[in-house]
Amino acid sequence: MRTLLRLTRFTQKYWKWLLLAFICLVATTAFSLAVPWMLGEAIDTVINSGERSFLVLAAGVVIGASVLRGIAGYGHRYISEVVSQKTCYDIRDALYNRLQRLSFAYHDQAQTGQLMSRATVDVEAVRMFFGMGLVTLGQTFIMFVGISYILASMDWRLALFSLAFLPAIGWRAIAFSRHLTPIWLKIQQLLGVLGTTLEESLIGVRIVKAFSRQNEESQKFSTQATLLYNEQIGVARQMAFNMPLMVFLVSLPTALILWYGGRQVIAGSLTIGQLTQFALYLGMLMMPVRRLGFIAGLLSRTVSAGQRILEILDTESAVKEKPNAIELSSVKGEVCFEGVSFNYNSLAPALKNISFCVKSGESVALVGGLGSGKSTIASLIPRFYDVSSGRITVDGIDIRDVTLASLRKNVVTAQQDIFLFSSTIRDNIAYGAVDADMEQIIAVAKAAYLHDFVQSLPDGYDTWVGERGITLSGGEKQRLAIARTLLVNPSILILDDSTSSVDAETEHLMRDSLGKLIKGRTTFIITHRLPIVKNYDLILVLKDGLIVEQGKHSELMSRNGFYRQIYQSQLSEIRDSGEKS
Repeated sequence: MRTLLRLTRFTQKYWKWLLLAFICLVATTAFSLAVPWMLGEAIDTVINSGERSFLVLAAGVVIGASVLRGIAGYGHRYISEVVSQKTCYDIRDALYNRLQRLSFAYHDQAQTGQLMSRATVDVEAVRMFFGMGLVTLGQTFIMFVGISYILASMDWRLALFSLAFLPAIGWRAIAFSRHLTPIWLKIQQLLGVLGTTLEESLIGVRIVKAFSRQNEESQKFSTQATLLYNEQIGVARQMAFNMPLMVFLVSLPTALILWYGGRQVIAGSLTIGQLTQFALYLGMLMMPVRRLGFIAGLLSRTVSAGQRILEILDTESAVKEKPNAIELSSVKGEVCFEGVSFNYNSLAPALKNISFCVKSGESVALVGGLGSGKSTIASLIPRFYDVSSGRITVDGIDIRDVTLASLRKNVVTAQQDIFLFSSTIRDNIAYGAVDADMEQIIAVAKAAYLHDFVQSLPDGYDTWVGERGITLSGGEKQRLAIARTLLVNPSILILDDSTSSVDAETEHLMRDSLGKLIKGRTTFIITHRLPIVKNYDLILVLKDGLIVEQGKHSELMSRNGFYRQIYQSQLSEIRDSGEKS
């Protein structure tokens, strides 16, 4: 119940619409109740007095009430659907905004398929309840109150007999809903798992085909689909049993009316018209009551879907902005790590008491083996994660004291894992600077040695790159990512192995171009190719989360340490490769 109450808060700003829908619902019920009353009056009048002219009046009233009922019914159903759509738009919007604001730590653990399922399937389940379930519940309640009053005013004993089974029906509906809630929760989770499996197989379709794993992937998907099928069939079986049971419970009051009401008519204490009214009113009440079985299933599904939605909305980001955070402006670019330690999800520390300081405009190379901590340092500077201990400052200001937007405007990263949107080359380059004009886009494309390639395409900068940039090679995507980063013109630039997917000739051209562009800009570059960092102001050599050496190239080569070993090893590999070619 708490889940439903929290979901209904999204409808509060539409209270005027809801009030209008309620008025239409009351009008619909009132016009509906007028029809049995008029029919009973017509029967008694014609039988007692033989006034056939009254039949014309009764028929007119019935037709008029039916027309007005139809108009009011259209109003409340249409308005209810509008409110449900608006509500679910807000829920989906809030869900998306929350996901956008959650830190990398959350997305490292979350499954994309599960998140997509919650934003689509779960929200749709909530919409169906607000658009259909609440209308039926409201109609049943108003109908129950109105009919109970009318029946009691006619014959309280017969009314008591007629309504005696309604508590049992209500109890059955509530118990059935509670029983289905955990089952629907499991189904929603299985839908998310199925979505994740499908997404991974489609994104990795080239790998699947390259390793000839189509059959295994099909079997994997089939297994997940079978689990989902079995759960849904189980729910269908229970709902199929519940509906006839509800119909049976509903039919019992009708039988009581015929037995007890017929005896009253024979005794002369009840007219045929009144008995007809009783039967018709009870039939009107039983129609929405019979649907309680369906609503119970819908309610349980809504509760399970709501729990999954609220779980995300209640999740706090591991990286939080202080209420009094300041704007980071006029950045010079000095970056300092002061006793920084960090670990991912309580695993072994990725960084251990790291300290160094980079002056404004200096270029820094981060080198080391896999898992040494290079990418972690690059992720901490723009505050994708928060340090476990210590602090990081930009121009002497702790980055936890500034707004995330201003920090990331001044600290931009060209990620190693490049993501391109399914759009044009122009849009992808200008993603971080949507107001950039074509001259600026071309300038950064030339700087990244991308312009000549783009010009060779039939549609130039309007060329569609496909999903995740699938139409581009690794080197082309890397150059596009560099152009995108340079267009933002950040004060602090982080290049995460940005030349790893380019050929030797292009790397040489990019190195020359980047050397000019990073001049006067604090730059961090992560690379495995040591020959390109010889002229950098500072080289940090990392191993197992520690800085084992730091200094300029010449200084590190003179120490005969770890840096010199890996540098000479790479030079030897280059010579051997040259001799073989």
